[in-house]
Amino acid sequence: MRRSNTIKYLLVSGIIFVLGSSFGIAQDPNDPSTKARKTKVEVAEIYQRWLSKDVRYIITKEEKKAFKALKTDDERENFIENFWRRRDPNPDTEENEYRDEYYERIAYANEHFTSGKPGWMTDRGRIYIAWGKPDGVESHPMGGSYNRPSYEGGGTTTTYPFEIWFYRYLEGVGSGIEIEFVDPTGSGEYRIAQNANEKDALQFVPGAGLTTAESLGLSTKGDRISGVNRNNTYMREQDTPFRRLETQVALSRPPKVKFSDLEGSLSDSGVIERENPVDFDLRVDFFRQSENRVLTTFTLQTENKELVFKDVGGIPTAQMNIFGRITAVTNRRAGIFEDSVTTTSTAENLAASKNAKSVYQTAYPLDPGGTYKVEVAVRDVVSGKKGVQQLGFTVPKFDDKKLWTSTLILASRLRQTTDQDIGGRFVIGNAKVIPNLSGVYKRGRQVGIYMQVYNAKIDQTTLKPAVDVEYILMRKGQVVLKQKEDWSGLSDSGSRLTLARLLPTAGMATGEYELMVKITDNVGSERRTLQPKEKFTIVE
Repeated sequence: MRRSNTIKYLLVSGIIFVLGSSFGIAQDPNDPSTKARKTKVEVAEIYQRWLSKDVRYIITKEEKKAFKALKTDDERENFIENFWRRRDPNPDTEENEYRDEYYERIAYANEHFTSGKPGWMTDRGRIYIAWGKPDGVESHPMGGSYNRPSYEGGGTTTTYPFEIWFYRYLEGVGSGIEIEFVDPTGSGEYRIAQNANEKDALQFVPGAGLTTAESLGLSTKGDRISGVNRNNTYMREQDTPFRRLETQVALSRPPKVKFSDLEGSLSDSGVIERENPVDFDLRVDFFRQSENRVLTTFTLQTENKELVFKDVGGIPTAQMNIFGRITAVTNRRAGIFEDSVTTTSTAENLAASKNAKSVYQTAYPLDPGGTYKVEVAVRDVVSGKKGVQQLGFTVPKFDDKKLWTSTLILASRLRQTTDQDIGGRFVIGNAKVIPNLSGVYKRGRQVGIYMQVYNAKIDQTTLKPAVDVEYILMRKGQVVLKQKEDWSGLSDSGSRLTLARLLPTAGMATGEYELMVKITDNVGSERRTLQPKEKFTIVE
């Protein structure tokens, strides 16, 4: 957010700028009013107001300390931009919904809670601005006769004007939060009550407004006022003095940054654990790109039931934001990827869509033989739930003289590429390969098998690759299928061969299987044999 945006939003909180201009009238050079003003102080005042007024209720101590340490206006602008970005629920759009709603809350508080002082400075304004609109409000704007509930002691009394705000859940505060505001002066300024007696207008009137226990002589009003020997066996836990104080202290703290920058979810020492994580699978695969570069693909897969679908223009939509960081063993950063996966459905097929999966993939060329770590954080845009994972790996150093293979991939979808696939995701060579990270297939769905073979020689007699490839399928240790590669499928001329096959499962029993691709080099004195394996499961 540049400076113009800062001023735009400061206007909402009551700062007004008056701009003047000259119309060509001669001015006295000695007139102090004609001399240039120092604008640095005025600009500094803008940022001071932003800190002390605009974000007073939501800025953390650490952020405030960091902001005060800044020296230039450019640094302050960058800080403000990042401040709102960390709270943006959907960073992939130009709008910052949190910031827009926040300033709307300030405007609402000034309009509805002003009473001798601006609404944003009142207790109701503070709670509304920091925590948003309550889920329910019980309002008694005139006070008057009041029948106490049993947990307040019962009996009838007369009250000052008061309100009770109810929040189902506030992160960092708790569930079922009730906040009571009382206006004892009748001025319209409601203050947070420390206990239920503050709204009692007859609290200090002898013999009036007694509780049930006081009417029966089981306790005295003086004890209730002092809080000593309070005889109310029906008091709720949330109304006890210490619990009420604990809630009010929690409400006075800045709300947790619900949608913090995903990079902040990763630490130098590893993964930060989060509550209610989004579960996802992470896989790393390797394909030789050149003698000194290996194309490394990073694939993420999550169950759609982990995500929350929201109606967007009549279309149920779920969105997951992704941040990944690739680091070498020397702590040198090798790459960063940020992206968003969006899944849509129709209202009729929403249940089926929730049982499906969402897959994301990106690729980076890395140095052969290097040891790396990838850390990934994902966030469900609607719920704000996060998931984090890290995975260490070593990039294979393909020998250019020996027979080698890429990673063996079992795919949920496998086909030849078209013109529309150029530059898209999941494209490896001349095939589009969408890995199935869970390895679970419904019976009747085909299992895609994809792998590349490097340094294969060509038999000059048959003009076919001089390697034998055999697909071996096993179940419970028993071979159930053997099939040799006839090289009539997807393959490349030269030293790289592509193995791409679709395995039908309609006639297969449910259960766990293991696929082995046995590759034997028939050229040279060293008959090198490779046997990569992968497991998968067939379900109904």
